[in-house]
Amino acid sequence: MAFDSEALAQARKRAVAGGAERYHAANAAKGKLFARERISLLVDDGTFVEDGLFANSLADGLPADGVITGNALIDGRDVCVMANDSTVKAGSWGARTVEKIIRIIERAYATGVPMVYLVDSAGARITDQVDLFPGPRGAGKIFHTQVRASGSIPQVCALFGPSAAGGAYIPAFCDVVAMVEGNASMYLGSDRMVEMVTGEKTTLEAMGGARVHCAESGVGHFLCKTEQDALDVVRSYLSYLPSNFEQRPPAADAAEPAKVDLAALVPVSERQAFDMRRYVKGIVDEGSFFEIHALWARELTVGFARLDGEVVGVVGNNSMFKGGVLFVDSADKASRFVQLCDAFNVPLIFLSDVPGFMVGSAVEKQGIIRHGAKMISAVSEATVPKICVVVRKAYGAGLYAMAGPGFDPEATIALPTAKIAVMGAEAAVNAVYANKIAALPEDEREAFVAERRAEYERDIDIMRLAGELVIDTIIEPADLRSELIRRFAAARGKDRGFSRRRHGVTPV
Repeated sequence: MAFDSEALAQARKRAVAGGAERYHAANAAKGKLFARERISLLVDDGTFVEDGLFANSLADGLPADGVITGNALIDGRDVCVMANDSTVKAGSWGARTVEKIIRIIERAYATGVPMVYLVDSAGARITDQVDLFPGPRGAGKIFHTQVRASGSIPQVCALFGPSAAGGAYIPAFCDVVAMVEGNASMYLGSDRMVEMVTGEKTTLEAMGGARVHCAESGVGHFLCKTEQDALDVVRSYLSYLPSNFEQRPPAADAAEPAKVDLAALVPVSERQAFDMRRYVKGIVDEGSFFEIHALWARELTVGFARLDGEVVGVVGNNSMFKGGVLFVDSADKASRFVQLCDAFNVPLIFLSDVPGFMVGSAVEKQGIIRHGAKMISAVSEATVPKICVVVRKAYGAGLYAMAGPGFDPEATIALPTAKIAVMGAEAAVNAVYANKIAALPEDEREAFVAERRAEYERDIDIMRLAGELVIDTIIEPADLRSELIRRFAAARGKDRGFSRRRHGVTPV
């Protein structure tokens, strides 16, 4: 039988068109773009090469089996892309859908290029569960493949609609997730299922909406107002990372930092807060700070930036929120970001203004010890160049968590405002002399406490610590940027070996 070119053209047209017009209209009413439009807005013009367009082509109403996969360029660099088409059975998964997703992740891993997930899916098609769920190339293989690729290639997700049930793990296994407020959601069970199983009455937005995950659970990293904002996050994120773990992050033209008086920004009193994000912007190239997890665990600030054109990762305590004390969530936030930077050869700057880890029965029950241990493990295992800068204070195990002298930093730098101690003077005096203070006449207590505090301050004097080589140098804030640039340049060829083993046992 002769090949029917017209039939092929019609099949291609149907596959590219997606689902029925009423589904396109319903999405448009919610401010949602067609999956192919999202790809066009994300990748360089004319570079997308699609794979599996005719998947399930003999079935009725399943164009491309509800998922678009292929290769493209973003800012001239190769990437692999997967995009759920929510006009086709709400973007749900069938057997061919799953196979296409597995194949594109395998291709990204094999060729060493970033993997981009544009997610908008109702999850698995229950009617097709035997075909798509349990087998060796079933849905579980998606997650196995993602985990295998993790740390080898960047994986970034933009979430435009639901990511339901097992499908919610696709975003969870990505490095970062951008979620569109009002439309994006992640949940393991729908609101109806939750009510049936637990009796709780809730909504998808209250249970797994974008703001919930970006500000409370920490599964989301960027809360976006529009789909274009989410796509911009994907582009920006990839601009700071190499294509794979064997490459260096891409350099850019150097720029001067924003005009920030770093010395004036840091109050002398430890009780007075300042915004570490402003401090960061006074060090790095202007306009380059790309904060991650900005709404979650805000007592710790993390993100990428450029220092004289070179990519760096920044971890800084922010006393504007909870005094900069490390909690369970901030320890997790730091752990993940440090591991991300270490995986993709991004040097780390730790800006310390930390009173330590939080204490009390509530956080002990939440596991502050194991979460703190996880952060300290991540910092210990990070073999990229790392520099600890004590901006104002580094107390207790907070010094360890912020890559202090015992954790092989390239340098521990102190500013004139720095203090390093087991705890602050006020807490130390109270801990040692509480009984004696209570026994003194009331009119003698203030003078006694002041004298003991002065003794304690002399004991932890920053010049003494420099003299004993606990810290490597003391510099003025105005010199910090140039000092960091020189030290990172000197550390560029460091040996990155760490331990003779397969991997550590993470204290999760």
